[in-house]
Amino acid sequence: MLVLIGILIVVVGFLLRLNPLLVVTVAGVATGLASGRSLGEVVAAFGRAFVENRYVALVWLVLPVIGLLERAGLKEHARTLVARIHAATTGRVLLAYFVIRQISAAMGLNSLGGHAQMVRPLIAPMAEGAAENRFGELPDATRNEIRANAAAVDNVALFFGEDIFIAIGSILLIKGFLEQNGIAIEPLHLAVWAIPTAVAALAIHSTRLVLLDRRLERRLGARVASGAPAPEPAVAARAEGAE
Repeated sequence: MLVLIGILIVVVGFLLRLNPLLVVTVAGVATGLASGRSLGEVVAAFGRAFVENRYVALVWLVLPVIGLLERAGLKEHARTLVARIHAATTGRVLLAYFVIRQISAAMGLNSLGGHAQMVRPLIAPMAEGAAENRFGELPDATRNEIRANAAAVDNVALFFGEDIFIAIGSILLIKGFLEQNGIAIEPLHLAVWAIPTAVAALAIHSTRLVLLDRRLERRLGARVASGAPAPEPAVAARAEGAE
Protein backbone atom coordinates (compact mmCIF):
# COMPACT_ATOMS: atom_id res chain seq x y z
CA MET A 1 0.00 0.00 0.00
CA LEU A 2 2.94 2.35 0.48
CA VAL A 3 3.36 2.68 -3.28
CA LEU A 4 0.05 4.60 -3.29
CA ILE A 5 1.60 7.38 -1.23
CA GLY A 6 2.22 9.29 -4.46
CA ILE A 7 -1.54 9.74 -4.93
CA LEU A 8 -1.86 11.17 -1.44
CA ILE A 9 1.01 13.60 -2.09
CA VAL A 10 -0.60 14.78 -5.34
CA VAL A 11 -4.00 15.32 -3.67
CA VAL A 12 -2.55 17.19 -0.69
CA GLY A 13 -0.21 19.24 -2.88
CA PHE A 14 -3.00 20.34 -5.21
CA LEU A 15 -5.29 21.16 -2.27
CA LEU A 16 -2.54 23.35 -0.82
CA ARG A 17 -2.03 24.88 -4.30
CA LEU A 18 1.67 24.13 -4.34
CA ASN A 19 3.75 24.16 -7.51
CA PRO A 20 2.29 21.33 -9.66
CA LEU A 21 5.67 20.37 -11.16
CA LEU A 22 7.22 20.10 -7.70
CA VAL A 23 4.26 18.11 -6.35
CA VAL A 24 4.33 15.59 -9.20
CA THR A 25 8.11 15.20 -8.94
CA VAL A 26 7.99 14.58 -5.19
CA ALA A 27 5.11 12.12 -5.68
CA GLY A 28 7.12 10.21 -8.29
CA VAL A 29 10.22 10.04 -6.12
CA ALA A 30 8.19 8.96 -3.08
CA THR A 31 6.44 6.24 -5.08
CA GLY A 32 9.75 4.94 -6.41
CA LEU A 33 11.35 4.84 -2.98
CA ALA A 34 8.27 3.17 -1.49
CA SER A 35 8.48 0.45 -4.13
CA GLY A 36 11.96 -0.50 -2.91
CA ARG A 37 14.10 1.24 -5.50
CA SER A 38 17.11 3.36 -4.65
CA LEU A 39 17.25 7.09 -5.26
CA GLY A 40 19.62 6.56 -8.16
CA GLU A 41 17.24 4.10 -9.81
CA VAL A 42 14.35 6.53 -9.41
CA VAL A 43 16.32 9.37 -11.01
CA ALA A 44 17.41 7.03 -13.80
CA ALA A 45 13.76 6.09 -14.40
CA PHE A 46 12.87 9.78 -14.68
CA GLY A 47 15.64 10.32 -17.22
CA ARG A 48 14.72 7.24 -19.24
CA ALA A 49 11.06 8.29 -19.37
CA PHE A 50 12.04 11.78 -20.53
CA VAL A 51 14.27 10.46 -23.31
CA GLU A 52 11.71 7.92 -24.51
CA ASN A 53 8.93 10.54 -24.57
CA ARG A 54 10.94 13.59 -25.55
CA TYR A 55 8.56 14.31 -28.44
CA VAL A 56 6.07 15.50 -25.80
CA ALA A 57 8.44 18.35 -24.95
CA LEU A 58 8.18 19.63 -28.53
CA VAL A 59 4.98 21.44 -27.56
CA TRP A 60 7.10 23.90 -25.59
CA LEU A 61 8.70 25.00 -28.86
CA VAL A 62 5.30 26.28 -29.98
CA LEU A 63 4.83 28.62 -27.03
CA PRO A 64 7.58 31.13 -27.97
CA VAL A 65 6.20 31.25 -31.52
CA ILE A 66 2.71 31.98 -30.22
CA GLY A 67 4.12 34.66 -27.91
CA LEU A 68 5.89 36.37 -30.79
CA LEU A 69 2.76 36.24 -32.95
CA GLU A 70 0.67 37.77 -30.17
CA ARG A 71 3.28 40.48 -29.65
CA ALA A 72 3.11 41.22 -33.38
CA GLY A 73 -0.67 41.71 -33.13
CA LEU A 74 -2.14 38.33 -34.03
CA LYS A 75 -5.27 38.91 -31.94
CA GLU A 76 -5.83 42.36 -33.40
CA HIS A 77 -5.46 41.07 -36.95
CA ALA A 78 -7.90 38.24 -36.20
CA ARG A 79 -10.48 40.73 -34.92
CA THR A 80 -9.95 42.97 -37.94
CA LEU A 81 -10.40 40.05 -40.33
CA VAL A 82 -13.70 39.03 -38.77
CA ALA A 83 -14.92 42.64 -38.68
CA ARG A 84 -14.74 42.72 -42.48
CA ILE A 85 -17.21 39.83 -42.72
CA HIS A 86 -20.58 41.44 -41.95
CA ALA A 87 -22.41 38.10 -41.81
CA ALA A 88 -20.06 36.75 -39.15
CA THR A 89 -21.44 36.22 -35.66
CA THR A 90 -19.86 34.68 -32.61
CA GLY A 91 -21.85 31.48 -33.04
CA ARG A 92 -21.05 31.16 -36.74
CA VAL A 93 -17.33 31.66 -36.19
CA LEU A 94 -17.27 29.01 -33.47
CA LEU A 95 -19.42 26.65 -35.54
CA ALA A 96 -17.01 26.93 -38.48
CA TYR A 97 -14.10 26.06 -36.19
CA PHE A 98 -16.11 23.19 -34.70
CA VAL A 99 -16.60 21.61 -38.13
CA ILE A 100 -12.94 22.08 -39.08
CA ARG A 101 -11.74 20.72 -35.74
CA GLN A 102 -14.01 17.69 -35.86
CA ILE A 103 -13.10 16.77 -39.44
CA SER A 104 -9.37 17.16 -38.78
CA ALA A 105 -9.67 15.05 -35.60
CA ALA A 106 -11.52 12.36 -37.57
CA MET A 107 -8.51 12.25 -39.89
CA GLY A 108 -6.11 11.87 -36.96
CA LEU A 109 -4.81 15.46 -37.19
CA ASN A 110 -5.34 16.33 -33.55
CA SER A 111 -2.43 18.75 -33.43
CA LEU A 112 -4.11 21.18 -35.86
CA GLY A 113 -6.14 22.66 -33.00
CA GLY A 114 -5.85 23.09 -29.27
CA HIS A 115 -6.36 25.72 -26.59
CA ALA A 116 -2.82 27.05 -26.45
CA GLN A 117 -1.98 27.07 -30.14
CA MET A 118 -5.37 27.87 -31.70
CA VAL A 119 -8.20 28.87 -29.34
CA ARG A 120 -6.45 31.47 -27.20
CA PRO A 121 -4.48 33.35 -29.88
CA LEU A 122 -6.91 33.03 -32.80
CA ILE A 123 -10.39 31.54 -32.37
CA ALA A 124 -11.43 33.36 -29.18
CA PRO A 125 -10.30 36.78 -30.51
CA MET A 126 -12.18 36.14 -33.76
CA ALA A 127 -15.34 35.21 -31.85
CA GLU A 128 -14.97 38.33 -29.69
CA GLY A 129 -14.34 40.44 -32.79
CA ALA A 130 -17.55 39.20 -34.39
CA ALA A 131 -19.49 40.23 -31.28
CA GLU A 132 -17.73 43.61 -31.09
CA ASN A 133 -18.53 44.25 -34.75
CA ARG A 134 -22.24 43.89 -33.97
CA PHE A 135 -22.55 45.21 -30.43
CA GLY A 136 -19.51 47.41 -29.80
CA GLU A 137 -17.42 47.18 -26.64
CA LEU A 138 -18.23 44.03 -24.67
CA PRO A 139 -18.59 43.68 -20.89
CA ASP A 140 -15.98 41.50 -19.23
CA ALA A 141 -18.55 38.86 -18.31
CA THR A 142 -19.61 38.54 -21.95
CA ARG A 143 -15.99 38.24 -23.07
CA ASN A 144 -15.43 35.44 -20.57
CA GLU A 145 -18.57 33.67 -21.78
CA ILE A 146 -17.38 33.83 -25.40
CA ARG A 147 -13.94 32.54 -24.45
CA ALA A 148 -15.48 29.68 -22.48
CA ASN A 149 -17.59 28.71 -25.49
CA ALA A 150 -14.51 28.84 -27.73
CA ALA A 151 -12.71 26.43 -25.41
CA ALA A 152 -15.78 24.18 -25.25
CA VAL A 153 -15.97 24.01 -29.04
CA ASP A 154 -12.41 22.70 -29.21
CA ASN A 155 -13.03 20.14 -26.45
CA VAL A 156 -16.29 18.75 -27.82
CA ALA A 157 -15.18 18.63 -31.46
CA LEU A 158 -11.95 16.83 -30.57
CA PHE A 159 -13.59 14.40 -28.14
CA PHE A 160 -16.26 13.20 -30.55
CA GLY A 161 -14.23 13.55 -33.73
CA GLU A 162 -11.10 11.60 -32.81
CA ASP A 163 -13.03 8.36 -32.25
CA ILE A 164 -13.70 8.17 -35.98
CA PHE A 165 -9.95 7.71 -36.56
CA ILE A 166 -9.13 4.03 -36.01
CA ALA A 167 -5.54 4.51 -34.82
CA ILE A 168 -6.41 6.50 -31.71
CA GLY A 169 -5.95 5.54 -28.09
CA SER A 170 -9.65 5.62 -27.20
CA ILE A 171 -10.56 3.16 -29.96
CA LEU A 172 -7.79 0.78 -28.92
CA LEU A 173 -8.88 1.06 -25.28
CA ILE A 174 -12.48 0.16 -26.17
CA LYS A 175 -11.28 -2.74 -28.32
CA GLY A 176 -9.12 -4.10 -25.50
CA PHE A 177 -11.92 -3.79 -22.95
CA LEU A 178 -14.39 -5.63 -25.20
CA GLU A 179 -11.89 -8.39 -25.92
CA GLN A 180 -11.36 -8.92 -22.19
CA ASN A 181 -15.07 -9.54 -21.91
CA GLY A 182 -15.17 -12.00 -24.82
CA ILE A 183 -16.36 -9.58 -27.52
CA ALA A 184 -14.15 -9.54 -30.61
CA ILE A 185 -14.55 -6.47 -32.78
CA GLU A 186 -12.40 -4.67 -35.32
CA PRO A 187 -11.31 -1.05 -34.72
CA LEU A 188 -12.88 -0.08 -38.05
CA HIS A 189 -16.32 -1.11 -36.80
CA LEU A 190 -15.88 0.99 -33.67
CA ALA A 191 -14.83 3.98 -35.77
CA VAL A 192 -17.82 3.60 -38.07
CA TRP A 193 -20.24 3.53 -35.16
CA ALA A 194 -18.58 6.66 -33.74
CA ILE A 195 -19.82 8.63 -36.76
CA PRO A 196 -23.47 8.91 -35.57
CA THR A 197 -22.24 10.12 -32.19
CA ALA A 198 -20.05 12.75 -33.85
CA VAL A 199 -22.96 13.91 -36.01
CA ALA A 200 -25.19 14.13 -32.94
CA ALA A 201 -22.51 16.16 -31.12
CA LEU A 202 -22.33 18.52 -34.09
CA ALA A 203 -26.11 18.97 -34.16
CA ILE A 204 -26.39 19.52 -30.40
CA HIS A 205 -23.48 21.93 -30.18
CA SER A 206 -24.67 23.82 -33.26
CA THR A 207 -27.93 24.41 -31.41
CA ARG A 208 -26.01 25.66 -28.40
CA LEU A 209 -24.10 28.13 -30.57
CA VAL A 210 -27.32 29.38 -32.17
CA LEU A 211 -28.72 29.95 -28.68
CA LEU A 212 -25.50 31.77 -27.76
CA ASP A 213 -26.04 34.19 -30.64
CA ARG A 214 -29.62 34.76 -29.51
CA ARG A 215 -28.53 35.42 -25.93
CA LEU A 216 -25.99 37.97 -27.09
CA GLU A 217 -28.56 39.61 -29.34
CA ARG A 218 -31.12 39.77 -26.56
CA ARG A 219 -28.60 40.99 -24.01
CA LEU A 220 -26.67 43.52 -26.08
CA GLY A 221 -28.84 44.24 -29.12
CA ALA A 222 -31.21 46.54 -27.25
CA ARG A 223 -28.29 48.62 -26.04
CA VAL A 224 -27.00 49.08 -29.58
CA ALA A 225 -30.46 49.97 -30.90
CA SER A 226 -30.92 52.64 -28.23
CA GLY A 227 -27.41 54.00 -28.67
CA ALA A 228 -26.63 53.55 -24.99
CA PRO A 229 -22.95 53.35 -24.01
CA ALA A 230 -21.39 50.10 -22.90
CA PRO A 231 -21.88 49.46 -19.16
CA GLU A 232 -19.00 49.48 -16.74
CA PRO A 233 -17.41 46.01 -16.36
CA ALA A 234 -18.42 45.64 -12.71
CA VAL A 235 -22.02 46.71 -13.41
CA ALA A 236 -22.23 44.40 -16.42
CA ALA A 237 -20.88 41.48 -14.43
CA ARG A 238 -23.50 41.97 -11.70
CA ALA A 239 -26.29 42.31 -14.27
CA GLU A 240 -25.27 39.18 -16.17
CA GLY A 241 -24.87 37.26 -12.93
CA ALA A 242 -28.40 38.19 -11.94
CA GLU A 243 -29.64 37.06 -15.35
